[in-house]
Amino acid sequence: MHAPMELVCPAGSLPALRAAVDNGADCVYLGLRDNTNARNFAGLNLDPTAAQEGVRYAHRRGVKVLLAINTFPQPGAWQRWTSAVDTAVQLEFDAIIIADAGLMRYAARKYPELRLHLSVQGSATNYEAINFYRTRFNVQRAVLPRVLSVSQVEQVIRNTEAEIEVFGFGSLCVMVEGRCALSAFATGHSPNTTGACSPAAAVRWQEKPDGLESRLNGILIDKYREGERAAYPTLCKGRFKVAGETYYAIEEPASLNALTLLPELVRIGVRAVKIEGRQRSPAYVATVTRIWRQALDACARRGEAFSPAPAWMAALRGVSEGQQDTLGAYYRPWK
Repeated sequence: MHAPMELVCPAGSLPALRAAVDNGADCVYLGLRDNTNARNFAGLNLDPTAAQEGVRYAHRRGVKVLLAINTFPQPGAWQRWTSAVDTAVQLEFDAIIIADAGLMRYAARKYPELRLHLSVQGSATNYEAINFYRTRFNVQRAVLPRVLSVSQVEQVIRNTEAEIEVFGFGSLCVMVEGRCALSAFATGHSPNTTGACSPAAAVRWQEKPDGLESRLNGILIDKYREGERAAYPTLCKGRFKVAGETYYAIEEPASLNALTLLPELVRIGVRAVKIEGRQRSPAYVATVTRIWRQALDACARRGEAFSPAPAWMAALRGVSEGQQDTLGAYYRPWK
């Protein structure tokens, strides 16, 4: 018998943390207000005082809290990352989500009782990599990048004693996480190091006679007609002219939604399913958490007979990027 699958939900603010806890999350994850986390945007994340309040709120309700320290330390700023680890221990976080091997060594040596989760930013796509981190640093869980099929996830699980966490819902990334070069190419800043994909300082909007333009450090990312919904400009999800045709040349705006795969994920032994979206609103967190809680409970009761309620799928599509969803790499019938 497999252990129950945990629901891991985002908390980019205290209201979002409360929304996740109150709507059925088993774990919430958050970052500090600096570049030690991969969602380093103004107005997001928690300072130590707010983080402590969030930990207490969650713990009183039996919910675990994880601290994302998932960017790669930069020369001359090592102490900022080690201080984040120290803060996690002081505030009694249940685990840290970590990408850098050097920082893992620091945490494992100084705090051997601290639970370590390998971040998706660590780009571990095979069991040998995961077993390396487990052997060297006693990593207890690995979050898999969103590039593996279900059968590949199953192979990983069969060959490691580490718990495996996968993404279930939220934004997709064209890169293998931890290896993004597009943002750095356009702006000089990368989510791997500064924690910001398309940093706000590089974003510009301009009304033109033929529509609204979005630019990233001067690069035209997209143009929107009157009444068309405008998305935050990221280089990978822009519309570009290729061979005389304008379209989403790299990646369409769509959200991963693996709700239909729940019985299969349970069968292969996935330990936790993660909701992406620390940059999203408390209302988004509440909606997605509530639906996934209901779905996980229904799947536990019905097993292989489980199927998502149409109302769940419609509600999730309503908060998806571009009002579209996909199974992403999970479903590749030709492989």
